[in-house]
Amino acid sequence: MPQTITYRDALNQALREELRRDPNVFVIGEEVGEYGGAYKVTEGLIQEFGPERVIDTPISEEAIVGAGIGSAMVGLRPVVELMTINFSLLALDQIVNHAAKLRYMSGGQVSVPVVIRAPQGAGLQLGAQHSQNLEAWYAHVPGLKVVIPGTPVDAKGLLKSAIRDNNPVIFLEHEILYGMKGEVPEEEYTIPIGVAEIERSGKDVTLISYSRMRTLCMKAADQLAEEGIETEVIDLRTLKPLDTETII
Repeated sequence: MPQTITYRDALNQALREELRRDPNVFVIGEEVGEYGGAYKVTEGLIQEFGPERVIDTPISEEAIVGAGIGSAMVGLRPVVELMTINFSLLALDQIVNHAAKLRYMSGGQVSVPVVIRAPQGAGLQLGAQHSQNLEAWYAHVPGLKVVIPGTPVDAKGLLKSAIRDNNPVIFLEHEILYGMKGEVPEEEYTIPIGVAEIERSGKDVTLISYSRMRTLCMKAADQLAEEGIETEVIDLRTLKPLDTETII
């Protein structure tokens, strides 16, 4: 039977399950431990796994991401939490010139299995420096994967896949979605990275969406149905790799 939980709790479950499954997984970031994360995604993890696997850091995004990249290079699987994607600009060199390129520059000798999680998006009155959407920037960087789920079930399944992936993954969470509720299987599952989901079938028009816009497109499809227009809604779920076959 599926459980009905929030997007936030789905992410928390994914982290908890992967920390239990693999001792090489750890979480690192500002206030991820005692405070439970700026958006409470890591709440309760330090109590179960301790401060060596749920690590609070100083306010230095370059150092946080750098520590994640270095530990990934020697076999660990860090999940780096940035308080907001806007602050990732302070670690842009680490992300773009190191995480994305090391595997290729080393001829495949070094992998960088790091997940960089970050909230983003406008709508919570957090100010201009906290409300940007920077997924397009990262989707244009060779060597990075960009995952951007729009539902609790996708958030959990895709985060688990991202943690198990041997490549650096930028995992983006729209702040307004954290309180969104949805059905999530109680049993173990993952969702493959790079596969879009046809959320609604329709023969007249197609809406291609991701993240929060998936929900708004579903509402638009309901309104169009009242006018007799059958609308297909596609949720990309991943921007890189992009599921062009489903889109076409």
